[in-house]
Amino acid sequence: MFNNIYKNKRVLITGHTGFKGCWLSLWLQAIGAEVLGYALEPDTEPSMFNILELRKRIHTVFANILDKETLNKTFNDFKPEIVFHLAAQPLVLRSYKEPVLTYETNVMGTLNVLMAAKSCDSVKAFVNVTTDKCYENKEVITGYKEDDPMGGYDMYSSSKGCVEIMSASFRRSFLTEANSFALATARAGNVIGGGDWALDRLVPDCIKAINNNTPVEIRNPAAVRPWQHVLEPLSGYLLLGQKLFEYGKPYAKSYNFGPCTDNVLTVADVAKRIVQYYGKGHVEVGEKNPLHEAGLLTLDISKAQKELGWSPSLNADDALKNTVEWYRRFYNNEPVFDYTLKQITDYQNLCGDKY
Repeated sequence: MFNNIYKNKRVLITGHTGFKGCWLSLWLQAIGAEVLGYALEPDTEPSMFNILELRKRIHTVFANILDKETLNKTFNDFKPEIVFHLAAQPLVLRSYKEPVLTYETNVMGTLNVLMAAKSCDSVKAFVNVTTDKCYENKEVITGYKEDDPMGGYDMYSSSKGCVEIMSASFRRSFLTEANSFALATARAGNVIGGGDWALDRLVPDCIKAINNNTPVEIRNPAAVRPWQHVLEPLSGYLLLGQKLFEYGKPYAKSYNFGPCTDNVLTVADVAKRIVQYYGKGHVEVGEKNPLHEAGLLTLDISKAQKELGWSPSLNADDALKNTVEWYRRFYNNEPVFDYTLKQITDYQNLCGDKY
């Protein structure tokens, strides 16, 4: 896949101890890349990072992206050719409690990573992962396009809008020379999959409730999100990284990665299907959180389809079934490393020659 571009390439991933970062690290390692991860130590128990024993499989530096000295040394020592920046404070509700930390990490931390890449001549491609929540969300039915205004009601969303604006400015200010690296941003929807134990996220909350024999409580049942299995946006990031490495500046822009419109589900739909596929549990509507959360958010993915040749390969039911099966095996004390690799391999086979 990806024109075999990652084989024997040095790839640096920030945020590799997080949910998406773990899946991306394993996928890259499986297709032959030499991977270095830079992140804080896992902050959940269980953690996907420990379950997959990634510290044995890839290079790891445990440090904060606010630590400029360690960050610059890591870049200069490892000399990455491709960078995937995923490190962030990614939780909306936490951003209300810790707005300064959210902005420090997401905005200044990202700038630190960009500056470290700029000082490292080996870097050729940089994929900056943001979020679908970077848009000024009017809660309209039509999906947001990449040139729609940035915004954000809450501190997390607005911090990511800032990152998008800053990335565009950084590109125009510092990356105009022919030998400078190609920088793109990737905006993905709500990602689900095995190994996510983050707080205040729907799927982990559902799984915990089911295994604790407590009701699955949802606070905003009618909210609509672009749910997608983790391998879907990761395939987009990897495809974008390939294009940036091979062709450079023509792909140095922003791209949305989300599901097709007929696979956009409400919170209630997702919770009920998780219970159905797990075979136990029941859903209850709890008291709505007083803090603002968007009721409707969808993405227009036509740009990624047209310019990258990327498109979703899993429908919503497949994504949820794969997710539930992963957790079922984990809670049955079955080894999940091989099953995680199998999901990656099955997804690659499903994509066929598409990438």
